Amino acid sequence: MNKTDRLLAIVLELQRKGVSRAEDLAAAFETSVRTIYRDMQALSEAGVPIIGEAGRGYSLMAGYFLPPVSFSVEEAVALLVGADFVEQQFDESYGSKALSAKGKIEAILPDAISREAARTRTTIRLIDTTEARSGEREKEGLRTIRRAILEGRKVRFKYSKRKPDADGKRQSLREAAPYGLVLVHGSWILLAHCDLRQELRHFRLSRMIELAVTEERYQLPPDFRLEEYKVPDDRNIRVRVLAKPAVSDFVQESTNFFMESTEETKDGLLVTFRVRDPEDILQWVLGWGQASSCWSRIRSESG
Repeated sequence: MNKTDRLLAIVLELQRKGVSRAEDLAAAFETSVRTIYRDMQALSEAGVPIIGEAGRGYSLMAGYFLPPVSFSVEEAVALLVGADFVEQQFDESYGSKALSAKGKIEAILPDAISREAARTRTTIRLIDTTEARSGEREKEGLRTIRRAILEGRKVRFKYSKRKPDADGKRQSLREAAPYGLVLVHGSWILLAHCDLRQELRHFRLSRMIELAVTEERYQLPPDFRLEEYKVPDDRNIRVRVLAKPAVSDFVQESTNFFMESTEETKDGLLVTFRVRDPEDILQWVLGWGQASSCWSRIRSESG
């Protein structure tokens, strides 16, 4: 980092943190404390109102903002979530740049926008974005649920089940308090407290229809943290499929969520999946054509 970039970065860091010691700035920018002292002198001579307090560190005079850029809450969240994605999915070099970019964006946000953007970001979590492709229904659902979360209102929707219930119905009407949205293995999942089941449940946005925000308000539990929540793994059925050599390379390179292990055999590639229901992988396996065989269904120890 050259001197000009470092001086701007120092100002943004002070805006973001409020007060920083020379030692902390030196560590953050991988330089010496003596260099930070010289940088502070250069900033002061350039007209930046730097305040130095013995025993506390450096800060900016109240009311000083640089640069004069403004973002709406939606713009700030889009940039920060985008930076989260780059940090998670790209290599270390781009990951560190994304982290640096987030710091700069957060530094120039006014307090009110910063608080609202931070609150919105806590309702969105990216676990695995592999093959993430949101359909129109999911995109519309995201907009509706995001508004419900920000307004603290429940949502109502019809939910399509994988299998019909005892009465032959494949849909059920639900009302739920939305806690957050999670993108996992290419699918958006709503984490919400369901009024019908009286517990925390997961709903795929692709299975929700007639989604609407209600007038009923709710309070998020004070101890709930989406970033700390672990989605329970209820895949209790194992399925083994023998893939013929013609598709073995394709299968091994696949990032299918349900794939647990592969084993080379004399007859082909033996693939083990762990699923909730064999239908979870049926369409994907049928896409192999005639190059798959030997279905066998095995329940796990917990099944």
